[in-house]
Order: sequence, then structure tokens, then C-alpha cells
Amino acid sequence: MILYEYPFNERIRTYLRIEHLFRRLTELVSRDHPLDHHYALSTIFEVMDVGARADLKSDLLKDLEKQRQTLASYRGNPAISERALDAVMGQVDHCYTDLGNVHGKAGHALTENDWLMSIRSRVGIPGGTCEFDLPAYYAWQQQPGDTRRADLHRWANTLAPLAESVTLLLKMLRESGSAQKVMATAGQFQQNLPQGKTFQLLRLSLDPALGVIPEISGNRLMVSIRFMRQEADNRLHAISEDCAFELSLCS
Repeated sequence: MILYEYPFNERIRTYLRIEHLFRRLTELVSRDHPLDHHYALSTIFEVMDVGARADLKSDLLKDLEKQRQTLASYRGNPAISERALDAVMGQVDHCYTDLGNVHGKAGHALTENDWLMSIRSRVGIPGGTCEFDLPAYYAWQQQPGDTRRADLHRWANTLAPLAESVTLLLKMLRESGSAQKVMATAGQFQQNLPQGKTFQLLRLSLDPALGVIPEISGNRLMVSIRFMRQEADNRLHAISEDCAFELSLCS
């Protein structure tokens, strides 16, 4: 199954972008080729750019505190395992404390590294990191993979509280929804959202054998999905047949 996710607000959109970048970073750091480590470093700079939002840290802390209060309300519920509840609350408390101890915006500590910032200033320039532009960076790329990896881990660790908080919050958000099998009639699907409940994330799973691509739009009142297929002209065209998929709304 192919899973698509659609955020209903800008805050969740930012969280998903950060998660995407950290997944990419983890994959690239694990490799050995200098080119992979170049893009790993570029990804760290992208995280810093996305994390430059002034309200990102406060949004994360508010969401963690909200989750902490929600979990605390489950105390004494016979249907809830106290042991499991303690474990989850421990994770939330850990993220809240670590994130609260971070000074400034994401990657602020790295901005004091002049060498890294000289690379960051040229990464966006086509071919701007050639050896004649940044000989010290070129020399770093010639070092053994383990040496480069250790440096990347050290730099990425300054972003760890951000990564852990986003990962935990998105995990809890995703677990709040349950998948339902639905049908898009003639490739079209619309659903009015229940009033009085604010959904933050839509998750859509479909069989890759169908060869279709969902175009999703939505707001607090309604969700609309149109299924498309890429034809021989390399353009997307709306399909006319029924299409089965799984839908989950997370709050």
C-alpha cells in the first residue's frame, strides 16, 4: 500500500516537513560516499531553515503539554494500562524537558561554526561548493567515511530535541485515527467532517497496482479527493472508474 498524508493546518505541515528531512538525514548519514554526506549536511541546513520559524518551539511545547494533560486524564481508567501510560508520559516529559533546554532556534549552536556557515552560504548556489570555492570543505570530503559520519552525528545531535519532539507528536497524532475502507465513485470522493471536532491530519492508503494518484484538498468542514492517472502524454488525467482506498482522519 502507498500511504499519502495531508495536513489540515500549517503547524502539522511544518512537522511533516521536519520529519521528512530527518528521515532523509538518517538515510544519508548511514552511507559512506562523500556525495551522500554532502547532501546530509545540506539536509541539516534545510532543517535549520524550516526550524527558523519563531513560533515553532513554542508550538511544539504547547502540543507536548496538551498531550501531557490528555494522558494525565486517563489516570485511574481501568481500560488503560498504568504501565503503558507511565511509559508514554515519560517520553512526553523527556521531549518537553530537552526541547525546553534548547536555546534559540533549531541549530542555533551550529551558527557559531564559521566553517559550517561558509558552506551553508554557498550550498544554494549551483556548483557553489566546488573544491576551488571551498578547499577546506573539499578536504573534509576526502576524509574516511567514519570520520565524516562522526562529524555529521555531532552536528545533527544539536537538532535531536527537535527531531524527537516532532517524531513523538506525529506518532501520537497518527495513532488517534482509525482506517476505514471507502470508495471513490467515478474517481471522486467527498466527505463532510463532523462538527465540534478538529482534525489535523488525513491519511490515505491505496493499492499501487491501481496506478492512481490522489489530489487531496480539505479544510475544517470538508475533505475532497480526486484520483488521477499519469497517461502517455506525461500529464495527469482524472479517472472515471471507481477506486477503493483506506481513509483515516486524525485529531
